Amino acid sequence: MDKRALVALLSSLISELLLLLFVISPPSGDSFSSPSNSLSPLITHLLSFSNTAATLSLLSHKRKRSQSPEPGVTADEISHLTKLGRRFVGAHSAIPRNPDSFKLCFKMTASTFEWLSALLEPLLECRDPVNSPLNLPVETRLGIGLYRLATGSDYSDISQRFKVSESVAKFCVKQFCRVLCTNFRFWVGFPTPNELEPITESFETLTGLPNCCGVIHCTRFNILKPESMEEVPLSAQIVVDTSSKILSIVAGINGKKGNQLVLKSSTLYQDIESNNLLNSPPIDINGVSIPQYLIGDKSYPFLPWLMVPFHQPVMNSYEENFNSAHNVMLASGFRTIDSLKKWGVLSKPIKEEIKTMVAYIGACSILHNALLMREDYSSLSGKSDEYLQYDDSSQYHGDVSFVDNSIDQKAFEIRSALATRARRC
Repeated sequence: MDKRALVALLSSLISELLLLLFVISPPSGDSFSSPSNSLSPLITHLLSFSNTAATLSLLSHKRKRSQSPEPGVTADEISHLTKLGRRFVGAHSAIPRNPDSFKLCFKMTASTFEWLSALLEPLLECRDPVNSPLNLPVETRLGIGLYRLATGSDYSDISQRFKVSESVAKFCVKQFCRVLCTNFRFWVGFPTPNELEPITESFETLTGLPNCCGVIHCTRFNILKPESMEEVPLSAQIVVDTSSKILSIVAGINGKKGNQLVLKSSTLYQDIESNNLLNSPPIDINGVSIPQYLIGDKSYPFLPWLMVPFHQPVMNSYEENFNSAHNVMLASGFRTIDSLKKWGVLSKPIKEEIKTMVAYIGACSILHNALLMREDYSSLSGKSDEYLQYDDSSQYHGDVSFVDNSIDQKAFEIRSALATRARRC
C-alpha cells in the first residue's frame, strides 16, 4: 500500500478510536486537560498523532522536511496548506505540497485559495448536471478551474492530475468561469463617482495631474479556431488605476481592428460619449474647464476625455513634463496586461471557441482584482517599468482615425492646462 494512503488510513482509525474513548469516558468542563482524567494523556497523544498523520498524508516528501519554513514561505501559508491537506486525505489530491508549487499551479497563495473556496462553495456545488451529480468537493472543482486558467494545461493532463474524466474537467472549468463572470463581474465594473475620488487622488499624488480617472490600454489574446486551427486575435480593452486594478474591461471584439476602432466599438466609448460615465463636475485650471478623463498612448484618439502625449515636445517645457508624467501613468496599464498574460490560458494560442476564450479573459481579470484586493501578488507582474513598454499587439495600432476635428481644439486646451500641473517623473 502507498505510504501516504497507509498514513491516511491510520489517521482515520485513530479518529474513530478517539470518538470511542470520548463515548466511554466523556470529559466534563476542563477535565480534558486535567491530570485527574486518566484517559487525557492517551487522548492527547492520539490526537497529536492523528493531526500529524493527516498532515503527512499530503505534505510528506521522500526526504525529511526541515522544522523551519522554507525561505520566503510564511507559517501562515504552511498552516493553510496543512488544513487543505486534511481535506484531501485519501482523495487522490492534486493540491501541491509546498507554497511555491501551489502558486505555480493556481496563481495564488493557499490562504487565498481557501478564501475563494469558501466564497464559491454554494455556487459551485449547486449547478451539477441534472440527474448526474459529480460528488466532488468544492476544493477539487476550484482546483480544476484554477489549474486550467493558471497553467493552460489541456484537458487530458487535467484529467490525469485530478483523477476525473475529461468531460468532468471541462464541466468544472466551464462552471467555474461562468460563476465568476456571472456572479462577480461587479469586481471589474466601472467605479461610481464616489469610488472614483480616491482613484483621481492617487493619480494626482503620483504625477501632479488632477481629475484623471484611469489609464486605457488594449491588447490581444490569440485562439486557435477548433474547426480550422486558424489563429485568431481577440482584443481586450482595459481601464486601470495606479495599483493596476482593472476598472473596466471589454473583451471579444475583433482583434485585427486597431485600438481606435476597438474603442469606438466598445460600450465604454458609448457610455462616456452619452455622458453616463465621467460625468462629475469639471475642475478649473487657469480658466480652463477640465472634465474627468482617461490617459491613453499615441494609438488612441485625442479627445476631451482622453489625453494622449504631446508629439515632439519642446525640451524642458510643460509639454515634456506632461509626457514624463503621462509615461509613468501608462506603466500601470502595461503591468496589468503583463499580469494577465502570466495566466497560462492567456499566454499562448488556445484551441477554444471565441465565447470560451472571452470567458477565460473575464475570469482571469476578475481573479486579478480579487488577488489585489487580498494583497496577494502571486500573479502580478514583477517586471520593472522599462520592461513593460512593449506590447506584441502593437501591430494593430494603426488604423484610420475617427476623431472629429471640431473637438481637437478643446482637447488641446485641456491638455495644455493639465501640462502646467504635471511633474517631471
